[in-house]
Amino acid sequence: MAEQTYDEGRARNLEVLLRALAERIEMLDQRGELLTNFAELQTLMGDGRSELFHYEVRCTYDTPEIADHKRIVADAADTHEDSWQNNRWTKDEDEGKTW
Repeated sequence: MAEQTYDEGRARNLEVLLRALAERIEMLDQRGELLTNFAELQTLMGDGRSELFHYEVRCTYDTPEIADHKRIVADAADTHEDSWQNNRWTKDEDEGKTW
């Protein structure tokens, strides 16, 4: 698995992990054992939180190439129109010049 990406397979595993946590909570709640299994729930929630963190970080990661493209676009958007010099041609400029 690539260190800087979060592929589809890993995303599907995260979904399975979250569903398993939800099912376990529901089952313990139905049996009235929700608070008696706190250690198990802490472990399951910790695993889920850790994987959710990796998902968030990796899904928002920009490769160096993408970051460079975003920088180029941002630089172009920051260019002010008044930074372009007005050098429009006027008819009078060429009058009187001999070619």
